[in-house]
Amino acid sequence: MTDHAHDLGCVREATERLLAAVAALDDAAVTESSRLPGWSRGHVLAHLARNADALVNVLQGRPMYASGAAREADIERDASRPPEVQLADVRDSTARFLEAGAAPADWSRTVELRGGVTDSAARVPFRRWAEVELHHVDLGIGHELEDLSAEFTEREIDFLARRFAGRPDVPPTRLTDGTRAWHTGRETGDPEVTVAGSRADLLGWLAGRRDGSALDVDGGPLPSLPPL
Repeated sequence: MTDHAHDLGCVREATERLLAAVAALDDAAVTESSRLPGWSRGHVLAHLARNADALVNVLQGRPMYASGAAREADIERDASRPPEVQLADVRDSTARFLEAGAAPADWSRTVELRGGVTDSAARVPFRRWAEVELHHVDLGIGHELEDLSAEFTEREIDFLARRFAGRPDVPPTRLTDGTRAWHTGRETGDPEVTVAGSRADLLGWLAGRRDGSALDVDGGPLPSLPPL
């Protein structure tokens, strides 16, 4: 059972780590390219701030974003701000999200996210935790997938494996780190492909952060995954 209060605490801790790391950068470093194609580190920070506000909308029953175009325009608008403004925005927007998460609510209710995706309200804090952890890695400032906690890494692999489960464009796939196995892709059809490697490499491939070249694949080629 998802413990939203625990995950809210993890959001707070992950955000504090990210803010401390970014605060150590000089002004020029914040304008440099991130690991995400076409995005500077400023774009990543702007996205993190606007995503926090978007998830407040989700928790309070409003559309996550006014539109896809508005989401992109807000990120572009905020990407070039001075580092101190970026940091304050991430800090303040996270505080608003944590406040919304602390309000009494029916955490079993279904909420709607971007693109018509639905989920239980209780999983929204974990989704925010994933945003903070993965985008901290995307900043390219020394925080790597190997640095993520064992709890987060296992849960995010499980989350992403479930996300791709049943997809007709993903062959039946077994993922394993040698101690645990996950299954994803369509449930019938071709023989199962086994993809083995470290949890960091499995997560990197599932999340689109690594190309999978470090993984061992048996039973067919490494499956192509749709974008997140």
